[in-house]
Amino acid sequence: MSIEYLGVRDITGSIIILEGIKDAMFEEMVEITLDNGEVRQGRVIELLEDVAVVQVFEGTTGMSSSNTRTRFTGKPLKIPLSKEILGRKMNGLGKPIDGLGKLFADVRWDINGDPINPIARKYPRNYIQTGISAIDGLTTLIRGQKLPIFSGNGLPHDALAVQIVNQAQLSAENEDEENFAIVFAAMGVKNDVADYFTQCFTSSGVMEKVVTFMNLANDPVVERIVTPRCALTAAEYLAFEHNMHVLVILTDMTSYCEALREISSSKGEIPSRKGFPGYMYSDLASLYERAGMLKDRTGSITQVPILTMPNDDITHPIPDLTGYITEGQVVLDRSLHQKGIYPPIIVLPSLSRLMKDGIGEGYTRADHPQVANQLFASYAKVQEVKALASVIGEDELTEIDQKYMAFGRAFENGFVAQRFDEERVMEATLDIGWNLLGMLPKEELTRLDDTILNKYYKATTE
Repeated sequence: MSIEYLGVRDITGSIIILEGIKDAMFEEMVEITLDNGEVRQGRVIELLEDVAVVQVFEGTTGMSSSNTRTRFTGKPLKIPLSKEILGRKMNGLGKPIDGLGKLFADVRWDINGDPINPIARKYPRNYIQTGISAIDGLTTLIRGQKLPIFSGNGLPHDALAVQIVNQAQLSAENEDEENFAIVFAAMGVKNDVADYFTQCFTSSGVMEKVVTFMNLANDPVVERIVTPRCALTAAEYLAFEHNMHVLVILTDMTSYCEALREISSSKGEIPSRKGFPGYMYSDLASLYERAGMLKDRTGSITQVPILTMPNDDITHPIPDLTGYITEGQVVLDRSLHQKGIYPPIIVLPSLSRLMKDGIGEGYTRADHPQVANQLFASYAKVQEVKALASVIGEDELTEIDQKYMAFGRAFENGFVAQRFDEERVMEATLDIGWNLLGMLPKEELTRLDDTILNKYYKATTE
């Protein structure tokens, strides 16, 4: 039986504080009725004895402290789910906004999810092909992995997200692509960016396999906290009820964390680094750790969170804490972007910690691990040569150092760079890598064993 209370003790931003509350639950949903009969939704975010702190999704504008009626429903926030969510566009609370009517739900699931017993997890294997060489070749995305993209303001992470959605596919030829879906959640994006995402998905013909959650910049900041949880709940439903392989793209996690900071400040909590709440690590972990595979299911959830680093600072709390939780990162670089290289992925600080277990013979190609290692090593040598050239001039470099400089330019322009609409299969990516390694003498390729070297190596000129 639900209980209704009259009046509120305090109103601060999107938060109301009620006292004299009995038997309320953390994250319980409440219905708030205003003087004019308007009904708004809220969620309990803190309980202290008989005091409840409630987030109001639609904001507190026009709310009276004496006549507002608050009803505690006794239930957490749940969203309707069925296979019909594929191809649908929802707001940050999981309500359809595409004009196609309501969802006919088979089930309603709590957006907070259930903790997964580590014993029930299956180790991630195999990969998802993105068609982007710098990712597929050097930071391969493994099914069940969480691999964030670290970007910066003004860098083309939105275009990269769209390209991944358009091109992502299961790797094995014998697998049914109908068993693959994408959940795309945007948080705090401007209207023109939201329209860009929708138009790109529609025009490329992938919309029917994408579930979209859109939280706009002018939507309530409280909704931003809920959006990724709604998206991950939809992904869990598709993966573990329908045994689908689901790729979840979350952009922009920086907007999410700033919303978390704003709400924490409204509650009067003691801030931690740069004003963010001290529990931001565990809060992010509650999202990122919902990726993975289960032993008794064939489906998987793979996460690609995208975040913009304030001032391009990779030590900022948001990328810093994200890096502790996730299994690697893909880093976008401003200097490559200024050179006109798309996608501007800088490979040396980028890595995929699970890559070694989902590539090679039986997955991609037997030479893949060694080719990736050699490309990394050779490009690292390029940076050393560049530093030397900045001191003595490129003309004074030795012949082998000049070959490394030529390799570096070709690597950036031929391997990292590709068109927005260019999709490269894994074999094409590896072949490009071999063509580039052919620019270097055989004796420089110390990360390749003789068998693979003799099979694939072919000397080339610049």
